[in-house]
Amino acid sequence: MAVSGATFAAPGGDVPSGFLGALLAGFIGGFLMLAPEKLCDKMPKALNGIKPVLIYPLSGLAMVAIMMCAVNPIMGLLNEGLASLLTNMGDTSKILLGCILGAMMSIDMGGPFNKAAYVFGTAAIASGNFDIMAAVMVGGMVSPIAIALATTFFRNKFTEEERKNGPVNYIMGLSFITEGAIPYAAADPGRVIPACMIGAGTAGALSMAFGCTLQAPHGGIFVFPVVGNHVMYVLALVIGSVVGMPLGLFKKKVTK
Repeated sequence: MAVSGATFAAPGGDVPSGFLGALLAGFIGGFLMLAPEKLCDKMPKALNGIKPVLIYPLSGLAMVAIMMCAVNPIMGLLNEGLASLLTNMGDTSKILLGCILGAMMSIDMGGPFNKAAYVFGTAAIASGNFDIMAAVMVGGMVSPIAIALATTFFRNKFTEEERKNGPVNYIMGLSFITEGAIPYAAADPGRVIPACMIGAGTAGALSMAFGCTLQAPHGGIFVFPVVGNHVMYVLALVIGSVVGMPLGLFKKKVTK
């Protein structure tokens, strides 16, 4: 429904809200379903069997359909505005665009900003602009690698479990799985997220500055053979990861 962009307007007035609209609708839909659940508590127990197979699906579909018609126009404008902003920046300053896209990949590590940057990168591939996806992927690879480096060189700043799981993030990062950094960001968001954003933004900007390109939408090191200017791309990844690594300097020492 987010893709179709259904609204209360007349046919032809559809406004697709994309990933951001679907994300918001998912949260709202979950809360809306609490209403029929509460109402059904008063039903006779003999009718309990029809709740999950008839009442919840039908009432839920009706409520979500109506709600989506209200969400689509709002989130659609936001989604379109974000895409337009990034596109216009690409025309004026590709290096700044690469920095912003790289930072977006690390600000929520798999959340709305991350996905918005990724979708923008895949759309750029479809239009023949391969440098944007390169900046997006290198930005997404930096956060886990930076955390892995920090747990390696600043071991006294992390718990025993964090140190044990740290090396896994080398693999996660090289495989372009940004979510590997989430447990560390959740444990200390004030230090981890800004450091990762700076490192990822640096890598994205360098990728643009070096003229690196990527025609594959995913894959990490497994798609490096199709990366344009791959030597400088690796350099951008290394520099961004090292820039993000000093997050360990600002963390407090772990006493246990």
